[in-house]
Amino acid sequence: MSVKLNEVQNATVGMTVGVIEVLCLQPFNYCKNMVQQGLPLSANPFKLYRGVFPNCVNMGCCTTVQFVVGGALRKVVAGEDKTRRLTNLEQMGCGIGAGAVSSLVGSPLELIMIQQQRKGGNLIETSKSIATPTNFFRGLSGMAVRESLWTCGYLSIPPIVRVYLRETYPDKFDSDSKARVPAALLGGLFACYLTHPFDTIKTCMQGDIERKTYGSFVQTAKVIWQQSSFFGFYRGATFRYGRMVCAVFMMDTLQALVGPFLYPSAFEGN
Repeated sequence: MSVKLNEVQNATVGMTVGVIEVLCLQPFNYCKNMVQQGLPLSANPFKLYRGVFPNCVNMGCCTTVQFVVGGALRKVVAGEDKTRRLTNLEQMGCGIGAGAVSSLVGSPLELIMIQQQRKGGNLIETSKSIATPTNFFRGLSGMAVRESLWTCGYLSIPPIVRVYLRETYPDKFDSDSKARVPAALLGGLFACYLTHPFDTIKTCMQGDIERKTYGSFVQTAKVIWQQSSFFGFYRGATFRYGRMVCAVFMMDTLQALVGPFLYPSAFEGN
């Protein structure tokens, strides 16, 4: 998200970046979801990419909303001085706000993906199965927390870390490209391990729309605790962290490349 782009331009950049990330990293997502629900893994590419279309729509739409809302919030916070560097807390607040709003779009789409991964079936059949008042926003609360911190992790933490490294260790980190790797590692760590318990609860809820094992958010948390205590909330964390580090690095890199590529006039003079 950039203060140099308008909402439509930020949306286009966000959509492009989100879809590229999903197409590259969908197998991580499949493995994470299966492990969280205690289901067997498969190396079959068709199963690894099961649900990839709704996930592309999900990530494209969510990332679009995050870039648009995040960009709008940054403009509001920055005020008339578009050249002012936002404080660390301001950047993080913008990321959290953007993520919370995006969960309204992403929760139903992620529900479709998880149902397809678990049961197979085509997109139309799966969409019909969740299109009820009790199922449509199942897992929304968990996703709202997850997306808030995740968005902060990939939109706000990497720029903060990059600037810190370049200013504090200019000899070692003399370019953004060198600072991006540690920034991605820290951003992914922040986004993964703070949000994973909420993601596990959400995934279990969305995988069990019949409510045979998992009921409400609180009931699901109690069941997971009874099954595996504290460590149950971190099932699949390895796959998620691997994906997040790659995703944070890709998104941090791509948003710096895609914006100037699509809208070079907005970045003239930089």
